[in-house]
Amino acid sequence: MAILIKTADEIEKMRVACRLAAEVLEMIAPYVVAGVATEELDRICHDYMVDVQQAIPAPLNYRGYPKSICTSINHQICHGIPSEKKLKNGDIVNLDITVIKDGYHGDTSKMFLVGEVSPPAKRLVDATYEALFLGIAEVKPGGYFGDIGHAIQTHAEKNHLAVVREFCGHGIGKNFHEAPNVLHYGKRGEGDMILPGMIFTIEPMLNLGKRHMKILGDGWTAVTKDRSLSAQWEHTILVTDDGYEILTLRGEER
Repeated sequence: MAILIKTADEIEKMRVACRLAAEVLEMIAPYVVAGVATEELDRICHDYMVDVQQAIPAPLNYRGYPKSICTSINHQICHGIPSEKKLKNGDIVNLDITVIKDGYHGDTSKMFLVGEVSPPAKRLVDATYEALFLGIAEVKPGGYFGDIGHAIQTHAEKNHLAVVREFCGHGIGKNFHEAPNVLHYGKRGEGDMILPGMIFTIEPMLNLGKRHMKILGDGWTAVTKDRSLSAQWEHTILVTDDGYEILTLRGEER
């Protein structure tokens, strides 16, 4: 499948969708506290996307997924389904948000620390965030997708963390998932060449323990096999003529 080069009009629509996704994460932040059920976070995000943004929550009914956001806690790697389970002090949780606006998708995720978390948990969350931005820094015309994966893998291993290999970033636009697959490990100079007008996500998932994962009986939630903590951050990136633009950048990151 060919990697789509977005037109100027498509890029503008992607900017809007991605800004909305970032705004959902900004809006929900005060609610991510000990004692809140993840299904309550899902409800608040759903209502905000639908009623305030006049947007569509992309995960809802996507291949049968039952909720509007993903909430992955502690040893859950990704695709955790919001439920009546309440967050507690010391938890780390990823909220993964994708909105559809005017037919285009904006996709981003953020780690939240609930109350006082352990030093290893904080180290994992921080190192995963650093890995995301080291991967983003490799995005430029004439580079290769392997450069992104190499930067992330190198930082993870330097910090004695494992890269989950079963999931990856992806092209995005009119479709939730498009070519290419953006691996979070690899070698420099490998993979497709990066070209202006490409839009894709980078979303490293790093584990405190080993990299191996399994899917729970719900068919969605991925967890670490050794029950070690896992963290993920995600941004949607546009390749510009001289580098990149982070379409889902939040105010706190500017």
